[in-house]
Amino acid sequence: MKLTKFPLITMSVFSFLLLFTSMHAQVQAEELPSYVKWGRIAMTKVQEKYPGSEITDYLHVGKEDKEGTSTEKFKLIIKQDKKEIGVNVSLTFDTRTERLLSVDLTETQP
Repeated sequence: MKLTKFPLITMSVFSFLLLFTSMHAQVQAEELPSYVKWGRIAMTKVQEKYPGSEITDYLHVGKEDKEGTSTEKFKLIIKQDKKEIGVNVSLTFDTRTERLLSVDLTETQP
């Protein structure tokens, strides 16, 4: 009789742990700031323009909201051919649908 209780207890503990970790992962995903998605896109766009470069720093500068659109602004520092370059990135998107409308990349001092 003792052997039949062991698998039941083990399965109960395992189920609880699985439920707890999935709830924890969901809470962490909800805690991410909204600009994280746009920061990933900014990094992708910089890597497309500067292939082979390494992003060494990242800063979310801010967000501007206008009627119907929003612009997320970032400053990235990249290392390319042993020199550092600053890149200002502005991503403008439709606020309602979050469809990307424009990308502006401007070189600046690091």
